[in-house]
Amino acid sequence: MRNYENLVIVKPTFTAEEIQATISAVEEVITSNGGEIAATTSMGMRKLAYPINKNERGYYHVIYSTIDPSSISEIERRFRINEDLLRFVTIKYDTNREVKAWNEMVEKAKKAAAAPKAEEAPKAEEAPVAESTEAAAE
Repeated sequence: MRNYENLVIVKPTFTAEEIQATISAVEEVITSNGGEIAATTSMGMRKLAYPINKNERGYYHVIYSTIDPSSISEIERRFRINEDLLRFVTIKYDTNREVKAWNEMVEKAKKAAAAPKAEEAPKAEEAPVAESTEAAAE
């Protein structure tokens, strides 16, 4: 099993639910071919360097996984067939230095995924406090 990073760009014309369904389908392609997803990072909607199929923007999503090298050709073939993807790239991390960098990126992605959940909770707690102080002021 080797470490890989897949960057996929999804069409920008989709709704949030359709984008999530497409990302889930991409992740399912990886797992159905024997891969294990270590972490994912959503980079959000971004402007493309040049228009692709008349699209100026695209939804970027990065998937870090460990996959058997023989499965990569099938995964990329299924990505090419998927019309919801504008582009994709698969990067292999082979040397010790690259694997170390891959592990650091996975840890960073996991921390980033956990951080918004931790930040959302205090905001929910702060809102009632602000309402109660407004009520007390009146």
